[in-house]
Amino acid sequence: MSRPIAIQIYSLRTDAERDLAQTLKTVKGQGYDGLELAGFYGKTAKEIAKEIARSGLEPVSAHVGLYDMRSDINKVISDYKEIGCRHIAVPWLPEEDRPGTPGWANAVKDISACAEKLTENGFTVSYHNHDFEFKTDENGDYALDVLYSSIPAELLKVELDTCWARVGGVDPAEYLLKYSGRCPLVHLKDYVGGRTENMYGLIGVDGAENKAAETRFEYRSVGAGVQDFKKICAAAEKAGAEWFIVEQDEPTPGKSRLECSELSIRYLKSIL
Repeated sequence: MSRPIAIQIYSLRTDAERDLAQTLKTVKGQGYDGLELAGFYGKTAKEIAKEIARSGLEPVSAHVGLYDMRSDINKVISDYKEIGCRHIAVPWLPEEDRPGTPGWANAVKDISACAEKLTENGFTVSYHNHDFEFKTDENGDYALDVLYSSIPAELLKVELDTCWARVGGVDPAEYLLKYSGRCPLVHLKDYVGGRTENMYGLIGVDGAENKAAETRFEYRSVGAGVQDFKKICAAAEKAGAEWFIVEQDEPTPGKSRLECSELSIRYLKSIL
């Protein structure tokens, strides 16, 4: 098995905020081939493009919130053309837009409309899941499947977050195979524990950061948790994945973010 490996810079956001250039240089030295953006860290698109070019990393993709797409899709297009990203992913839905709420239907429509506009401008658009999209409707269908059946594959691809898929109750490898040919990007993320009410507090959502220590759910570097990455990576390759993307929302207790990124790629290099 062999696929290039990128890192979601959100995993290293505090380092990137302090010194983006040095963070990218370190990541390149650890062996990563590319990166996925999640914000600009106070810089312009032109400045980001220069920093990435100097690092030697490939700007594979970017997480762009639906709010930003709704607000100014032309700016999104202009910024990421400047940076050179080919892929753009919807990373997250606020509570009012999630499955089971009145806003869900409009969110699906808006994702479709934005994906159409971005595709027309040369981007490949994906949706990055969490666990709440594995909520079932009255027909017993997962909301994530409803999303993918509602929007044509040529407009919306699958960026499966393998951690949240498993937390949501599905086998990540099997789910990747279900969408063979539609999964250019795969998030490799590991964890220990299981679903709890405070999971998103670990990524600073809903003001629950102070409760993180109470939950059994904790992020781990790739290969240090419950996931079977040999199986997942084999399935991802079979499904047509172009890039593996490492993401660890919070570091392993007692380790720095950069230590975790080093452990993750070291493990992946040992199995790929």
